Amino acid sequence: MRTLLVTGPGGAGTTTVAAAAALAAAREGERVLLLGCDEAPGGLATGAAPGLTVERVDATAVFRERARELQGRFGVVFDLLGAAPLDDEEFTELPGAQEFALLQALGAAADAGHDTVVVDLPPVPGALRLLALPEQLRRYLDRLLPSERQAARALRPMLAQLAGVPMPAEWLYDAAARWDAELAAVQAVIAAASTGVRLVVEPGARSAATLRTARTGLALYGLRLESVAANRLLPTGSPDPFLARLTGQQREHLKGLRGEFGDREDVAVAELPHLGRDPHGVRDLEELGVTAPAGGGFPDTPAPDPWTVEDRLSEEGLLLWRLPLPGASRDRLDLVRRGDELVVDAAGFRRVLPLPSALRRCRVEGAALRDGALQVRFTPDPSLWPR
Repeated sequence: MRTLLVTGPGGAGTTTVAAAAALAAAREGERVLLLGCDEAPGGLATGAAPGLTVERVDATAVFRERARELQGRFGVVFDLLGAAPLDDEEFTELPGAQEFALLQALGAAADAGHDTVVVDLPPVPGALRLLALPEQLRRYLDRLLPSERQAARALRPMLAQLAGVPMPAEWLYDAAARWDAELAAVQAVIAAASTGVRLVVEPGARSAATLRTARTGLALYGLRLESVAANRLLPTGSPDPFLARLTGQQREHLKGLRGEFGDREDVAVAELPHLGRDPHGVRDLEELGVTAPAGGGFPDTPAPDPWTVEDRLSEEGLLLWRLPLPGASRDRLDLVRRGDELVVDAAGFRRVLPLPSALRRCRVEGAALRDGALQVRFTPDPSLWPR
């Protein structure tokens, strides 16, 4: 299954481009699912083209279902506290429920038999944090409820009898295992080689900064950039001075966008015209000329540069861990060693990276940002390094 994740700054036309990409894939004879939180994005609906399914994520329904499930499992605790459970009509969707529902729908799509799934994501940087969420939540679950503690299950009935109260640990671990399985399914889709991100921008002052932030976040989380869509481009050659100035500004910013990816021939920058109206319906979406996701996955778009460890022990007595972070700046970059992990903050994003086995026996000697990569220097710890 190919997955195209579409995002950009708010108001750049991300939803329209996602709908047009899904329509283009369906026109190629594929079974396509368009996922989003908006009602009929771009006026597109299921059946607009053969094989096309448009699914609007119902965050309220998903939230109420999960809340009922969680409340049912907390029934023992409610009884102990003498609290009355909430009725269905009392459940109100909380902030963030929409994003969780979108992740759940993305994980479920992997087993639904689609050839291509196009996802209309929230704006950057919220979209990148959302894509990083499954990995982060699985790490939290592993820290708070490590699987090795389940070995003590046989003792729980005895502990419950001694304490005189029911022990909720059994269902808690069962719930954690189910949550971990669901998150793992979503994480597998996001990290797959057949998944790519398409950034949609309207050339202007905001677009360059948004792209730099997005490139850094994508690289930090190991996500693949498929293409950039420069949206709502005005026609050139207008005799109207006002329109000519606007067009000139757009073209200058477009030149900057191409310069941002001048060293990345694998990332295409597509130009999408301004139709003089808000695109709506199949005809308008086709007129934009948006391309379908690359055939067979994203073979022409390599994965982010591998995070390699370079052995410089014989020459300089150190190991160098190279973490590509294109677009990163020194004033928005920080890192700290925490046990066997390295916590990296870049452009407002954070990721906790487990150290490769060799580096766990080393000390951090320093770091530098060079040529778009964070280079962390490690020297062997004499007390841990094998002789």
